[in-house]
Amino acid sequence: MSGFDLGGLTDMLGGFQQQLENVKNDAANLTATGIAGGGAVTVVARGDNQIASIEITDAAMEDRELLEDLVRAAANEALRQVQDKAAEQLSALASSLPFPGMGA
Repeated sequence: MSGFDLGGLTDMLGGFQQQLENVKNDAANLTATGIAGGGAVTVVARGDNQIASIEITDAAMEDRELLEDLVRAAANEALRQVQDKAAEQLSALASSLPFPGMGA
């Protein structure tokens, strides 16, 4: 029989599960801001893929179609940023795994 330590692997995976849960909780608390139209529209998104706030300048209210495009662009940017932040956290966690192709 080899010297493979199944108990050690189980302990490591249990620790990994806790770290993964921590990363998921942290990701839900992330925020990112998307800005469109040179600041005419600002959208803040959270890591749980919810929009936390939208700010619109008075000048942006003059053209409804343009405003709709700016809100969409700012929201998409904010959501993309928050997803990127969450992916970075998961990548950092995966790089700590001692398995070939999964990290250290």
